[in-house]
Amino acid sequence: MTTSPVGQPDAHRGPDQAFTSVEPGGPAVRAGWEEHPPRKGFFTDTSICIGCKACEVACKEWNGVPQDGIYELLGSSYDNTGALGASTWRHVEFIEQRKPLGGQTTGVTIGVPETTSYAEPSVGRAVLLGEIGGDFDGSAGADHSGLDLFGSLKPAPAQDKPLVDLGMPAFDLPSASPDAGERTDFRWLMASNVCKHCTNAGCLDVCPTGALFRTEFGTVVVQDDVCNGCGYCVAGCPFGVIDRRIGDKNKPKDDLANKNHGVAQKCTLCYDRLSENLTPACAQACPTQSIQFGDVDELRERAQKRVETLQAAGVMGAQLYAEDPDGGVGGAGAFFLLLDEPEVYGFPPDPVVTTADLPRMWKNAGFAALGLVAAAATAFVAGRR
Repeated sequence: MTTSPVGQPDAHRGPDQAFTSVEPGGPAVRAGWEEHPPRKGFFTDTSICIGCKACEVACKEWNGVPQDGIYELLGSSYDNTGALGASTWRHVEFIEQRKPLGGQTTGVTIGVPETTSYAEPSVGRAVLLGEIGGDFDGSAGADHSGLDLFGSLKPAPAQDKPLVDLGMPAFDLPSASPDAGERTDFRWLMASNVCKHCTNAGCLDVCPTGALFRTEFGTVVVQDDVCNGCGYCVAGCPFGVIDRRIGDKNKPKDDLANKNHGVAQKCTLCYDRLSENLTPACAQACPTQSIQFGDVDELRERAQKRVETLQAAGVMGAQLYAEDPDGGVGGAGAFFLLLDEPEVYGFPPDPVVTTADLPRMWKNAGFAALGLVAAAATAFVAGRR
């Protein structure tokens, strides 16, 4: 049995786990591919994402994905699509946090109209790309000794771990202070979210029609012409990625908005482009190389080196997410470098494939059924006496 990072047996993986892909060749081998290339995937380095949304646009243009909130803003940030869905296969998240950049003081004061006060005072903005200068000696302002270079909380002892600031969006003006007429500093975390193409994919496990299949590249793809729209895969995804597309009844049936209406949709990692040895559209369009495409094993090594580099520079909040082969989804084909806790980005902190306990459940159900049959047989024999 494998063990978790803390050295305890992992309840979600083991020899009785029918859905665990343990072959050295990766998930493609378990799917029956005898000859296959190295597993392909994404490494998304959120520390260099600038929120340009080029990935969203490229994804929609190449895959013919209908617009989803392009012309509207949510009102809580500069975001417009809100979350991943059937018509949003790539989604750039904007997380506003009332956190400073360590002990840096920027001296920025911007007059704003009177607005609703926050429960607690806002504090400085962490300027990720250094567009605003300042000193780092911590001599001015509040005590930021508990924060790292990027304003994230430094790791605390396990028995005294602080609550995670989710950085939830507000409907007031950004980082308005309790005192009307002054806006203090804040920081934004940006991340391009996408389907994780899990090693142990719950959506794939529960699909009753075979519409979802594992490609030779180790990715998970939906066959539009096979999906019956049952929605089992929607509940089977621990990340809330896949969804059924809802069309627009006010437009013609052949309009792009009604393409694959009622059918489950998600990122395919540009399967058609991979087949032609091309880079997926989102990674091709990313101007900062925040989205990196390649062999998963090589990407994991690259990601680990990047984390070590950031932590050596004082960014102690830097961490990898969903890359661990011993994790609840067996290691994702698309994983992330985060600058804060997963919950801040809207990710589940400990994702587990939804079918993890099915073998154990069926085994227990079988024992229970045998017990009922034995009890019935005993009662029948006793009654004949």
